Amino acid sequence: MDDGRHRDVVVIGASAGGVEALRVVVASLNARLVASVYVVLHLPRTGPHALPAILSRAGPLRAFPAVNDQVGRPGVIYVAPPDHHLLLGPNGRMRLTRDIAVNGHRPSVDALFRSAAEVRGERVIAVVLSGAGSDGAEGLAAVVEAGGAAIIQDPADAQHPSMPEAALSLVPAAWVCPADTIGDMINDLVTASGETLREQGG
Repeated sequence: MDDGRHRDVVVIGASAGGVEALRVVVASLNARLVASVYVVLHLPRTGPHALPAILSRAGPLRAFPAVNDQVGRPGVIYVAPPDHHLLLGPNGRMRLTRDIAVNGHRPSVDALFRSAAEVRGERVIAVVLSGAGSDGAEGLAAVVEAGGAAIIQDPADAQHPSMPEAALSLVPAAWVCPADTIGDMINDLVTASGETLREQGG
């Protein structure tokens, strides 16, 4: 049974101060998480791309740079490479584009979140972490409008509260919590939705 209610897509956006927040979040993720995780962090357009290695060391899940046309697998973290938007397409395939910057950023959190809302709807859990500016706020609202779940790092817990504050202003009904509880919340949302499907014969 595939009625869209199993939350098996996690999209996470961060900017300034986001590396530490991401490390804290992924440290608590379930080693058997039955969801694919996609991450956008605002990065310099040139230079080394160390985030996949950092996240792989931080928690039980392996992290890799996203690859165009690759299908996301449960229990794996995919990271947008520098200077490319990471988008989700039909059938779980990732798309990397160099389309115009969104909110001044490429990769953009809004671009990832909107694409996830469009193709995955109720299956999505979207998370906004520490960062400057407002990227991610409108995308988070799109996820909620499509029936997905929204989590925002408590602005008081974020090194840079602007992104969480902007998201909260558009999505006041989101769960708001410190970074060290977000991983467990993701685990609970994924597990609970999966149990609901199994109870219904899915």
